[in-house]
Amino acid sequence: MLDALFLGPYGENDTMLEKLVVEFLRDHVYWRRNFHPEDPPAIPTHAAQQPGYQAFEARLRRELHQLSASLKRSVPFHSPRYIGHMASDLLLPGLAAQILTLPYNPNNVSEDAAPVTIDLEVQVGLQLARMLGYPNDPAQPDCAFGHLTSGGTVANYQALRLALALKAFPVALRAAGVPDIELPGDDWSVFNTGPDAGTGLVVQWQDWLAAQSPRDRRRWREAVQAERLEHLGMVGFFARHPDLRVPKVLAPITAHYSWSKGLKLLGLGRDQLELLPERGMRLDADALESTLQRCERERQPVLLAVAVLGTTEYGTVDPVDAVVDARERALRMGLGFSVHVDGAWGGYLATLFRNPDGSLRGLDEVREDFARFPLPEVHAAFAALGRTDSVTVDPHKLGYLPYGAGAFICRDHRATALLSEAADYVFREGPADPDPARNYLTRYRQLGQFVPEGSKSGAAAAAVYVTHKVLPLDHLNFGHLPRQTVLAAEALHEAALGLARELEGVARVAVPFAPDSNLVCLAINPAGNADLSVANAFVRRIHDELRCDPRQPLQLKQFFGSMTTLRPEAVGDVEMRRILGSIGLDPGTLDPDGGNDNDRLVILRHTLMNPYLVDHANGISYIDMYLAYLGRRISSLLETGA
Repeated sequence: MLDALFLGPYGENDTMLEKLVVEFLRDHVYWRRNFHPEDPPAIPTHAAQQPGYQAFEARLRRELHQLSASLKRSVPFHSPRYIGHMASDLLLPGLAAQILTLPYNPNNVSEDAAPVTIDLEVQVGLQLARMLGYPNDPAQPDCAFGHLTSGGTVANYQALRLALALKAFPVALRAAGVPDIELPGDDWSVFNTGPDAGTGLVVQWQDWLAAQSPRDRRRWREAVQAERLEHLGMVGFFARHPDLRVPKVLAPITAHYSWSKGLKLLGLGRDQLELLPERGMRLDADALESTLQRCERERQPVLLAVAVLGTTEYGTVDPVDAVVDARERALRMGLGFSVHVDGAWGGYLATLFRNPDGSLRGLDEVREDFARFPLPEVHAAFAALGRTDSVTVDPHKLGYLPYGAGAFICRDHRATALLSEAADYVFREGPADPDPARNYLTRYRQLGQFVPEGSKSGAAAAAVYVTHKVLPLDHLNFGHLPRQTVLAAEALHEAALGLARELEGVARVAVPFAPDSNLVCLAINPAGNADLSVANAFVRRIHDELRCDPRQPLQLKQFFGSMTTLRPEAVGDVEMRRILGSIGLDPGTLDPDGGNDNDRLVILRHTLMNPYLVDHANGISYIDMYLAYLGRRISSLLETGA
């Protein structure tokens, strides 16, 4: 099956893609001609003979040829020789679907602008919800909801936005004095009802409002709106509720920088992001527990606890199960908050844990295909996804789709009512459909009311939807892709240990931590060196030969890789000393306050996305080739004194 999925490292499937593009371009042209065939052609048949037409075509061809030539300097993501950042070749179903849809130019803001692709986007949300273990039947009142974004960063913003609305709404209900809805007696308690109870209050409020007369309905809606944080702003809301403090977001220190950006963007402030330490390159669950206990004692509200499902730098998986367990214990103490999983990288690995019927596969069953993956704690993290409140997933990463396709999924769609934004010239409210499934789909055909963006690509939605239909999100279908890449990570891990033995006496090579997913890092230090800054300079020199250099012909590069760093504040002192010792570095040369490249350890980072890294058909292992190349370059650079 893998042979048909991509254009291929050598362009092997060019005929398939060419046929699809030509077929559906012609189909699109026929559609145009048959819209109103009685209308005459607006462009005359002899236009192509006009000098101005020919001059325009000549300029167009010249610029496109120049663009095509320039693009040849692009990074060869399609090649098994590329093991750098989180990018790879594109799946043909998504690529073809996006090309097919682009000439129609649908705008997934509402059904008026995208009557077809907006439905596809809503279906994509349900497809991803099923993969994560969320309720995914629109007939269920608590069905999940998901939508696409430009990337994981905007999806994380949406998580913040929804969590904040859900946390503050019960306070607005209490402040407005809405009768017949039972609420705690003080601001602190009502601010900490938790996401499930908060969603329940949204439903109660909507039902209560529907039972009022039109005049009272309008009066109460305006009264509650006037008390909402979204209306008052941060300053106004907390001025009206002086007993409340601005809530914090708790995230691991390895969390993506989008969380800092998001807190600034929402006006919460970077100071409200509290970064928690790691243990074994995963969120320290004990540190989370003690932080929550401190927040409860100090009456410091918590908005969101974030767990990362495959960190951008290291690919490690946080203990999602421990985070949701901590949320339940905190709620019993009177401290309610939401749990969000940033699965921008690792989200699609969930396909390895899903059966075609949507049920969860057991640990032993998943491990049958691998040497080590998944560790019990990794399996437990994926098994707990269905208990979280929202998740970020990036189809343009491990979904192998064109850039501009992130996704946000929340467990209970009813909370999204708090995000609704009215605009009469775009959105129309119709009567509720008595059928729950139809009502769900009708509601989200006005998608722009609920999402951060305004205009958004319907072509991207088509690409994701078709890909998921061709490759359902379970281990027997889409799961073939992550399976190959995890096997490649295990092979690289094992081969790196062999390289360490081969280079004994020349350089020290170590895998600083065993991979949780399909991302493997290497730490390297010249033999006999104990100085951190010397080791860092050496690894940076190696990386110079692995990074893209647009000033040189692409073919001069044998392989493409990336680098990152290990910082004491992220790893912890014990782990940092262990890693430094594994490659012969003196921990005393580490200076967290220094500025001479000795406040962190520079390591090579390898993202293994290409399913052809081990080419069984030709008997080639690009992993072995890469490590042989790396070994030669390490030896050569040390021989020349680099």
